[in-house]
Amino acid sequence: MIPIIIFFAFILLVILLSFVTVQQGTVAVITVFGKYRRILTPGLSMKIPFIEKVYKKISIQNRSVELGFQAVTIDQANVNFTAMLLYAVINQTEESIKNVAFKFVDDKNLMQALVRSIEGSVRAFVATKKQSEVLSLRRDIVEAVKDQLDVMLEEWGYHLLDLQLNDITFDEEVMRSMAKVVASNNLKAAAENEGQALLITRTKAAEAEGNFIKISATAEKEAAQMRGQGIALFREEVAHGMAEAAKQMQESNLDTSLILFTMWTEAVKDFAVHGKGNVIFLDGSIEGMDKTMKQMMAITQKEKNTEK
Repeated sequence: MIPIIIFFAFILLVILLSFVTVQQGTVAVITVFGKYRRILTPGLSMKIPFIEKVYKKISIQNRSVELGFQAVTIDQANVNFTAMLLYAVINQTEESIKNVAFKFVDDKNLMQALVRSIEGSVRAFVATKKQSEVLSLRRDIVEAVKDQLDVMLEEWGYHLLDLQLNDITFDEEVMRSMAKVVASNNLKAAAENEGQALLITRTKAAEAEGNFIKISATAEKEAAQMRGQGIALFREEVAHGMAEAAKQMQESNLDTSLILFTMWTEAVKDFAVHGKGNVIFLDGSIEGMDKTMKQMMAITQKEKNTEK
């Protein structure tokens, strides 16, 4: 009875060991006495018990790792990097899976080699650049690292999907000096902008003042011409009126000095009406009036001679 139970238990064990379940997103590497035999894809598969062995289950999903390391620029400035690496198995071909399974003892050694390779690539690139150039060369650093890692990772059965430099910082002393340089450059730029603005403002003000003077001078010129024309017309009309009045008075056998006397009284009246409080001294004596009348007659005679 016992041998039968042992026999059935052995048969059950063999059956159980004959089935292998491979999870989605992974593949299983089968070896026979330590030698590679075949690959099992996701799902339920069978293997020869006690002969075929599952050497390793390999994930074909994307993997990510965060790195932190330091590099030195050509001008001896320490640069601290924080990077995120995204990689995966190239494909599910037999050659690629064999490389992934047998190139490294375990994932720890793979990761160590990967991290050191990235650090070396970044340090080699940064060592040829100045500290002032590093921050603006983020994309160039990533491209340089990718070019070197792609070939190496393919030999290991992996493919580099993405590399991101999340943070690039310098030592505290370098950061302070860089902040001072930036601040001084900003002050310089602000001073230059302020100077340009002041120059533009003064230029525009000078142009406006010049245009104002030009317009004022033109207006003054035109006004002077108009005033002169008005005075000339006024004198012409006065002379014409006086000539008509004198002609009528001669025809009426009246003394022409009456016209001058009338002009004198009208002038005194205008001084009183439009004087606005100003003090005007006039000689009201008979001698003074006679003197003024003679002067006005002389002016009138001179204008008549000029017209002839």
